[in-house]
Amino acid sequence: MAIIYDAVLNPTKQELLSAWLPQQPWFSAAAGTAPDFEYLGAYRFDDPAGAVGMESHLLKLDDGRIVHVPLTYRGAPLPGADSSLAGTMEHSVLGQRWIYDATADPVFAAALAATILEGRPQAEVFRDVDGTLEPIPAVVTVRGTGTPGTQVPEITTAMPATAGSVTTISAGEVALAVDHLPAAADSAAGGNRLASSGNSPAGTHTLTGSWNGQPPLVLASLA
Repeated sequence: MAIIYDAVLNPTKQELLSAWLPQQPWFSAAAGTAPDFEYLGAYRFDDPAGAVGMESHLLKLDDGRIVHVPLTYRGAPLPGADSSLAGTMEHSVLGQRWIYDATADPVFAAALAATILEGRPQAEVFRDVDGTLEPIPAVVTVRGTGTPGTQVPEITTAMPATAGSVTTISAGEVALAVDHLPAAADSAAGGNRLASSGNSPAGTHTLTGSWNGQPPLVLASLA
């Protein structure tokens, strides 16, 4: 369960994305240095420890291409991940937050692996309204193609390496591929393949996502 607070953010998430994305080679190659995008929505995963927020944003460029940006939100710096810091943010309820490219965050890698392997949906999201939790309908729907009860290896590290639009996360016994441009022709994670009726392509398990009636796209997979 993810909880959204009625809070003031400085900078806002869209301001942070607008400043950080042009610095990413996979993004600047697609959109240039002055990005103009439409915000489509986001999906979230749960941290069992309740310490790390995980939110993956979906954007649309002027030419219609989709951009997939997983981020994590922490209350303290993530050791060894300075190069993956997207920025800091003042949250009027939670205080200072450190925002990271989620592909370098082992908590995200563990949640992504569990979601893919066990076929989980994303976290349910609630808004805190004066202490009462009100459900927020999902705009973006994602689900893993695996099987409930599948054993998921323990993940405590995440080492990302990016080629083209795909970042491969080496995470112990598991390797995960996150496609940042899931409609791109160079997508090694299969982003230009539609997931039909929830079936995963070529025998690999995937995370598929859809929104506003769009056929599901493959956002991530086991590498």
